[in-house]
Amino acid sequence: MIVNMHEKKENKRDLLANERRKKILELLQEDGSARVKVLSGVFQVTEPTIRQDLEKLEQEGHIIREHGGAYLKTISQQVSSLSLQHLENLDKKSKIAAKALSFINDGDSLILDSGSTVTELAKLLSGRNGLTVITNALNIALLLGANPSCQLLVTGGEFKPPTLSLTGEQAAAFFNNAYVDKLFLAAGGISSNMELTYPSFNDLPVKRAMIRSAQETFLLADSSKFGNASFASLGSISQVNYIITDKELSKSMQDQVSSLGVTVIIA
Repeated sequence: MIVNMHEKKENKRDLLANERRKKILELLQEDGSARVKVLSGVFQVTEPTIRQDLEKLEQEGHIIREHGGAYLKTISQQVSSLSLQHLENLDKKSKIAAKALSFINDGDSLILDSGSTVTELAKLLSGRNGLTVITNALNIALLLGANPSCQLLVTGGEFKPPTLSLTGEQAAAFFNNAYVDKLFLAAGGISSNMELTYPSFNDLPVKRAMIRSAQETFLLADSSKFGNASFASLGSISQVNYIITDKELSKSMQDQVSSLGVTVIIA
């Protein structure tokens, strides 16, 4: 019995460590790099524990450790090729983007958040004229910069290589005097209690500022985002007006979203 109890404790410890490493990797995939001291505070474990986690992630080929921290192994390649991390479910994301396009009219003012689904939407905007677009995503800025009929504004802020985006308080401050017709927002995940979550705390002030600046907010999120929470919470999904998602989102989940006053649109 004593041996069994010991094994159970060991198994639980391993599960907690694996979950923590998963979250650390998510954070690095969002921010590009992180310091041991910061990770220790975020996860409330000792710095030696974090160093062990980073050593394990390096052994698995995900990251490269450096003195006092670590960075994502693919950063250089991603930035030079302007490629994003999260490119899974692209068929769903393309359909969501096409549906989102139907809500954009000539002459609209928009905020386009960073992220792969919003990037798919940006690729479709060449057919709209007279748009004013604010974005914190450098890849989206380069896509839209070639359209002479689009007035483009780009926030300042701290550069995050994996998402090719600008974040932090400086990026958030850009929206202080901005007011637009529509925001197309991304999410890292949507928790089981319907909270919008993101892998990076730095994103939260930017997302809040975007929502405050928009008359209407459209959340673009495929069904895989539901029940897949990151550790930085923006709060209830009720902050958005519409969610555009795919047909694989269950009816019960759709009803749960609708009960919070959010209109569900299926692509």
